[in-house]
Amino acid sequence: MNEKEVRQRVEQLTREINMHNYNYNVLDNPQISDYEFDQLMKELVGLEQSHPELKLPDSPTQRVGGEVLKGFQEVLHKTPKLSLGNVFDENDIIDFDNRIRKAINQEVEYVIELKIDGLTVVLNYEDGKLVQGATRGDGVRGEEITANLKTIKTIPLSLQEHVDLEVRGEVYISKKAFEALNERREEMEEQVFANPRNAAAGSLRQLDSKLTAERPLDIFVFNLETIEDKEFSTHVESLEYLKEQGFKVSPFLQTCKSAAELIEQCKLWADKRGELGFEIDGLVIKVNNLEQRELLGNTSKSPRWAVAYKFPPEKKRTKVRDIVLQVGRTGAITPTAEFEPVRLAGSVISRATLHNEDFIKEKDIRIGDTVVIQKAGDVIPEVVEVVMDNRDGSEKAFTMPKQCPVCGSEAVREQGEAATKCINMSCPAQIKRSLFHFVSRDAMNIDGMGPQIITLLMDKGFVKDAADIYTLENKVDELIGLERMGEKSVQNMLAAIEASKQNPLERLVFALGIKMIGQRAAKLLAESFDDIYEITKANLERLTQIPEIGEKMAQSLMKFFEQSQNMQLIQRLEELGVNIKSIKKNIVEKEQFKGKTFVLTGSLSSLTRDEAKEIIEGFGGKVSSSVSKKTDFVLAGEEAGSKLVKAQELGIEIVDEETFKGWAAL
Repeated sequence: MNEKEVRQRVEQLTREINMHNYNYNVLDNPQISDYEFDQLMKELVGLEQSHPELKLPDSPTQRVGGEVLKGFQEVLHKTPKLSLGNVFDENDIIDFDNRIRKAINQEVEYVIELKIDGLTVVLNYEDGKLVQGATRGDGVRGEEITANLKTIKTIPLSLQEHVDLEVRGEVYISKKAFEALNERREEMEEQVFANPRNAAAGSLRQLDSKLTAERPLDIFVFNLETIEDKEFSTHVESLEYLKEQGFKVSPFLQTCKSAAELIEQCKLWADKRGELGFEIDGLVIKVNNLEQRELLGNTSKSPRWAVAYKFPPEKKRTKVRDIVLQVGRTGAITPTAEFEPVRLAGSVISRATLHNEDFIKEKDIRIGDTVVIQKAGDVIPEVVEVVMDNRDGSEKAFTMPKQCPVCGSEAVREQGEAATKCINMSCPAQIKRSLFHFVSRDAMNIDGMGPQIITLLMDKGFVKDAADIYTLENKVDELIGLERMGEKSVQNMLAAIEASKQNPLERLVFALGIKMIGQRAAKLLAESFDDIYEITKANLERLTQIPEIGEKMAQSLMKFFEQSQNMQLIQRLEELGVNIKSIKKNIVEKEQFKGKTFVLTGSLSSLTRDEAKEIIEGFGGKVSSSVSKKTDFVLAGEEAGSKLVKAQELGIEIVDEETFKGWAAL
């Protein structure tokens, strides 16, 4: 294909894939198979790699992430993003309705919406293209997280119309996806998220957008903040318009004409909320008519035309049947309460973690006790308190064991630590959990080796440590004969094992499961050393020179590498072909742009925006998403939009692509 044909094909694929994304993720109505979708995406990725200058601003390939930030830039919101006042009972709702009617002396229609329990974000579109996404922050200033928000498949990268607008939405994680996410983290002995809101917020604030792309984030857009050259009379009308533009709008919208109707809806959803696939912590009541909203206005903190009705937490009583023990990857022995099953917040609960010995003592939890439980964030079961009046003397106090319940080795609680641990590093439970972590998606990413397969391979004696995984290619016939291990699945698993040998060093460092060393720390270490042996030899001073690596993390690293069995494992992995070397980017040491702030707008012909940004930052400059008096230069490509106009109005120097390349000596 010539360049014109390639450009046309890129444009066609971008439109087509974005349409299929919308059909699948927003409408839940896929028009093609997953295989056909993957083939279209594969073709687009190939064309963009060979012709990066043709990549469009709304390319769906941005959904996988890839941009790594040094920090989040501050965003000044166009209009204040006020929070809502709260109401808690019927009387509060009646008072709110009376205040509204008295203030405007007119008939009022309300809109009642579900209050999604997530993180509020603000999305800005120029000429129908997503140009900026930010957190709400304090309502005046937020953090720019555009690259992360672009990975969320239900956020349209381009709209149906070429329009400038701003919307607010709530990013969340569904119950099912949240439970699966926490199950994976528990298996890998990582700290679980307390609730879906924390998980969503943490995912959006990742500096590496690839990590955000791996989290199951979703969004409901609930308000049109501003729009140019269009007017609407009601909130419902504006949401219908947003839906037509490709947004996933707030579900279960209901209009009400009186306080009585509002109260009826609040009671209804207090009972029904457990049936939803996502968490809500209340309902939002808004005046529907936009002119009436203008009349009512705002206080300094919240709008007068809207309130949030907050649900009380649901609690249930049940009985503790037993307290059982689980041994994790680090040897930590965790007590778990087993209950008489009880239905709570939409699901049947039969167990909850008791965390550690101190937690049990503080609440004085005994086997046989009647306890009050609730779901933290309406998701994770937790024991709130013991019903002391129900004790009859038959309850049994619980004590942490002196021996590991799996291998029988000594169990020790070190001074200053809450956890009791098995000291036997060869404990089968620890090894199993370590292997779960080693093969996981964020670590070595070996498809086809889930917990069930790992358990099977250990039971059969094929795998005793991580290095043994790389010897399985010598046991093909034995593997094919195992339960759940057909010829095709064995071939796929072995191919994934072979591919994992080429993983970057940061994945291996994370896969080793070193205490306190997460993905971010592993990446920093891989960027700071030439190979894993350099990391093993680094002293405290050298390690703590690395940004974000504190003294405790450094000590944990040194302690891990002091263990002879850990060094032997690394040597075996190297001998079996696993990559142990770092691939570091060339660091530009020139400072042509030191202290200068650039804003990028339009399409560049020979550079992508990410490439231009990398050059600016490599030369000591900074890239901002919005034009202000603090902007030094605007790098303008083809079809530059409103940012160019604003720069001209402010008298900011406009730089074309050729001039920029000359400055950077490209």
